[in-house]
Amino acid sequence: MHHFFVTPDQVGDGFCRITGQDVNHIRNVLRMKAGERIGIRDGISRNYICVLEKIGEQEITARIMKEEAGNSELSARLCLFQGLPKGDKMEFVIQKAVELGASEIIPVSTRRTVVKLDGRKAEAKVKRWNAIAESGAKQSGRMVVPQVKPVMSFKEALAYAGKMDYNLIPYELAEGMEGTRRILAGIRPGMQVGIFIGPEGGFDVEEVEQAREAGLHPITLGRRILRTETAGMAVLSILMFQLERV
Repeated sequence: MHHFFVTPDQVGDGFCRITGQDVNHIRNVLRMKAGERIGIRDGISRNYICVLEKIGEQEITARIMKEEAGNSELSARLCLFQGLPKGDKMEFVIQKAVELGASEIIPVSTRRTVVKLDGRKAEAKVKRWNAIAESGAKQSGRMVVPQVKPVMSFKEALAYAGKMDYNLIPYELAEGMEGTRRILAGIRPGMQVGIFIGPEGGFDVEEVEQAREAGLHPITLGRRILRTETAGMAVLSILMFQLERV
């Protein structure tokens, strides 16, 4: 069954109303017909099983057959601060981070970042990244669509992370797995947690010191050096296991 997102104001009187790009997707790509079932999420906490009733050019109406509270979100908000990688790795990172439960993804430009985005190019990239996040949310049964923020500088990212309850920065020179275990054990339901991942080549030493001064916790992920597209997934996987409510 295909799943789609709406906003709460698009739900009422026993119906869900779908607008925007999903109308074209349902009509012309999936070629769905009235009477077929779909799943709809309101982007907050409710999940609906619906039957397509009217398929118009600008709006689709679906009758609600079943409503239930969603339970696919983690008990803490995990925000991934990802150093911009080369090529299309960012798309992979976004897709997998969404599947693993990240609530927000912030692309970060650091000293060792090779990719430089500005102006229209950056705007187009962020638009595509958010489309990938929405697709990943649909595929993985998320109740919300994680937002991909515009690219931030490292300084801006540290300031943004100041609102978090807990911030982690995996660093290849960090030592002490027991210390890392203690740090990760301090993460509890209800927290907002920032995870800083460097680009290819990792963080500059001065950046790590700036992170320490800002209150971030350096951690180790073991004896192996992980690629930028792997490190964030490793941390998210650990925290997903730790926070999952079943």
